[in-house]
Amino acid sequence: MKKICFYFQIHQPFRLKRYRFFNIGKDHYYYDDYSNESILQQIADKSFLPANRMFLDLVNLYKGRFKIAFSISGVALDQLEIYAPEVIDGLMELSKTGNVEFLAETYAHSLSCLGDPIEFQRQVKQHAEKIKLLFDQKPTVFRNTELIYSDEISELVYKMGYKKMITEGAKQVLGWKSPNYVYHSVTQPNMKLLLRNSGLTENITFRFSDYTWHDYPLTAEKFISWIAATPPEEEIINLFMNYETFGNLQPSYTGIFEFMKALPRFAFENNIEFATPSEILDEYKPVGPISVPDPISWSDEERDLSAWLGNTLQRSAFNTLCGISERVRLCEDRRLKQDWLYLQTSDHFYYMSTKHFSKGEPYTRFSPYPSPYDAFNNYMNVLSDFIARVKAQYPDTVQNEELGSLLTIIRNQEKKIKKLEAELKSIREANVEKFVKKEKEEVE
Repeated sequence: MKKICFYFQIHQPFRLKRYRFFNIGKDHYYYDDYSNESILQQIADKSFLPANRMFLDLVNLYKGRFKIAFSISGVALDQLEIYAPEVIDGLMELSKTGNVEFLAETYAHSLSCLGDPIEFQRQVKQHAEKIKLLFDQKPTVFRNTELIYSDEISELVYKMGYKKMITEGAKQVLGWKSPNYVYHSVTQPNMKLLLRNSGLTENITFRFSDYTWHDYPLTAEKFISWIAATPPEEEIINLFMNYETFGNLQPSYTGIFEFMKALPRFAFENNIEFATPSEILDEYKPVGPISVPDPISWSDEERDLSAWLGNTLQRSAFNTLCGISERVRLCEDRRLKQDWLYLQTSDHFYYMSTKHFSKGEPYTRFSPYPSPYDAFNNYMNVLSDFIARVKAQYPDTVQNEELGSLLTIIRNQEKKIKKLEAELKSIREANVEKFVKKEKEEVE
């Protein structure tokens, strides 16, 4: 029996305000609150809220037969809590149905897996704790930022306790193989992998409203017929896409919501069911390994990292960011730690991409900057101020080992002070009791 596995990504970055060179050392708040709030609320109204209602109705209508999964970055959750908490309320309702799964990823939607394994592990743990707190689920399936994957990354993820992961069914990796099976990592056989069927997915996300597409218009009946026509032995169809497909990337007037509402009915009529990533990975055995020596992603035709680290500007900014990581981890300043997370978001590096700038698409559609060079200059000004704040607490003249030793001493002193304060409080309370008792005796 064929099964459709839907997974939806929800992510929005904390966009940076215009930060000039002259702001360095004077202004330590980096974010464009107006843009962040207005963009998120607009997307919530057009996409997230109506999509939440639609999927809740579908889950209830089909009494548990319809199932989906979400991967929501920590930075998106932070913004939703501030600007659109009703979206989180809707996701909580979906979680309570028992038919919606939440996946693990990096909290900051970062590229830390490529340059900072320790930070990568910390963010995955932090994200899992956030998902547990909000949706009362412990994620068991890992989905990396932009579906970035390699053999080395699979090892890192496996060491964190995950044995299930999803990534892109890239042609340069699969060759003649189909993405419609469960595979496993070539270096870690116990790591099961689900691969995105990019062709079928992008028929919805990119081509649904394209009048020039030879298969336009796309109807639910036609889409399900394509799935039904795949070879019988190919039982798993993984449709991984941005949640903004519904209402934002594909506006409501295109009929995208009606398409989605009709899809389960035609699927069930063709004996096609729905399942979450963990259900599929629990039920099916891998048919073989896939080898990915160089990282892949779900972006562009190349399915590589060039959208984020493809030019000198991007690599310079990323290396500078990674260079300060050890000192940031030593600090306890809550504001620094928060800024550290938000500055790691992959979007900042995507805005510096020169791949599509001459064409204007998709760069100008998503970037708040007039050019990749403006994005680089703005980000580096912010990063310069951030690094200065870190070094003000932990100067270059002090080595990391010395800092670690000093912090240990400081923390031990803090514990000792707290212990002495508790003892002093206990003595004071005892003295008060003795005084009150003596007063009572004198009165009597």
